[in-house]
Amino acid sequence: MPVFFYNTMSRCREEFVPIEGSKVGIYTCGPTVYNFATIGNFRAYIFEDLLRRTLKYFGYNIVQVMNLTDVDDKTIRDSRAAGMGLMAYTEKYKKAFFEDIAALRIEKAEFYPEATAHIPEMIEIIKTLLEKGYAYQADDGSVYFSVAKFADYGKLSKIDMENQMPGARVKNDEYAKDSVADFALWKAWNEADGDVFWESPWGKGRPGWHIECSAMSMKYLGKTFDIHTGGIDNMFPHHEDEIAQSEAANGCRFVNYWLHCEHLIVDGQKMSKSLGNFFTLRDLFEKGFTNREIRWALLGTHYRKKLNFGLGFLENARTALQKFDAFFIRLGNLVSADVPGDDADQLVASVSEAFRNGLADDLNVSEAIAAIYHLESEAGRLFETGKLSSKGATAVFDAFRDFNRVFDVFHVELAAQSVPPEVLKLAEERQRARKLKDFKKADEIRDALNNMGWQIEDTAKGPRPIRIG
Repeated sequence: MPVFFYNTMSRCREEFVPIEGSKVGIYTCGPTVYNFATIGNFRAYIFEDLLRRTLKYFGYNIVQVMNLTDVDDKTIRDSRAAGMGLMAYTEKYKKAFFEDIAALRIEKAEFYPEATAHIPEMIEIIKTLLEKGYAYQADDGSVYFSVAKFADYGKLSKIDMENQMPGARVKNDEYAKDSVADFALWKAWNEADGDVFWESPWGKGRPGWHIECSAMSMKYLGKTFDIHTGGIDNMFPHHEDEIAQSEAANGCRFVNYWLHCEHLIVDGQKMSKSLGNFFTLRDLFEKGFTNREIRWALLGTHYRKKLNFGLGFLENARTALQKFDAFFIRLGNLVSADVPGDDADQLVASVSEAFRNGLADDLNVSEAIAAIYHLESEAGRLFETGKLSSKGATAVFDAFRDFNRVFDVFHVELAAQSVPPEVLKLAEERQRARKLKDFKKADEIRDALNNMGWQIEDTAKGPRPIRIG
């Protein structure tokens, strides 16, 4: 099945054709490890996980590189404020990042290169740019890329260079989004850098932020690779600068497909600490939300649309996943009971096709999720009317296992297992307490079940234990 992506470079939906058969090289902009990653960062990382899993689902072999920015203005500033060495300071946040992506079930990339471990590669590219005339050295020893020397500058962000006056040299890693400026490739050391510097042909200093991605992508993926991803806020200047320095140095196209993820906002507003709507993953865990609830909430909006996030969004995710858990438990009894009826082959086949078609169309999660809900609804209807066979229930479970290869939120295996006897016993005791109107005892039993990882769903046919999380 052909896969299509919206390529930011062309502003068109294009069929994806890898450079080398079924092998796909992906470079993803990773964290700057000066603090805990926010839920906005994880929106991008979940999108990139969806991309990776989808390509694997369609049979591609992935080589993914995600950089760790452990030297830049912010890491130096905050490590000095904390009175710590740069490496010791950033190590804490590297560890936290890997803990967080594991919690969200984000598949690990093949490579996580650290900027500080690739300074020699960056120096080599800078030397090439100087030799080719695309870069120059300033009076203080810093080296800058000359935007005016690269004719295609602005082709990703669609900047009209003819009507722009290039700004002054910009030494900061991040700068005004409307400033077309010569950007720093190498920053000469000054007192604000403290003990953070490396030796270079231009004196001691450190690399600019943009050059690290060019150096590390080239080392692990080659001079031209398939896909580059990141947040929409990185398109300019970061990705534009990557393109300029890479193509100027190598004399060939840098990337074939650019995929950008839109912003996450919280309750209609930009996330900020001053508004009290600033969340890390750990903040949400402290509020009682689970990893898969957060993952489901972040997956549910197409990556090219703004995601309006909020705690109510997570409550909805919890309700949806608990409904799926209850559905799996209802089907579980059929699997081993040898019940005749509808095998659901046609239903499963049509839903699976719709699921694949959605993913193949620029990761259209709306269509894929609609297909998943349709299977739950139709299989549930067959079950309630006594028409679903054991074979049909097994086919439905297999379909959800297949969906989980991409979404990884459904507790198919756990929910399909029988309810432990001690849980059933407590559920019966709670029901007796309710009948005797001993609601205090019923609530105590409910809390005990919650602590064991179960909750009770009261249905027309009686109470039903549902696994939590």
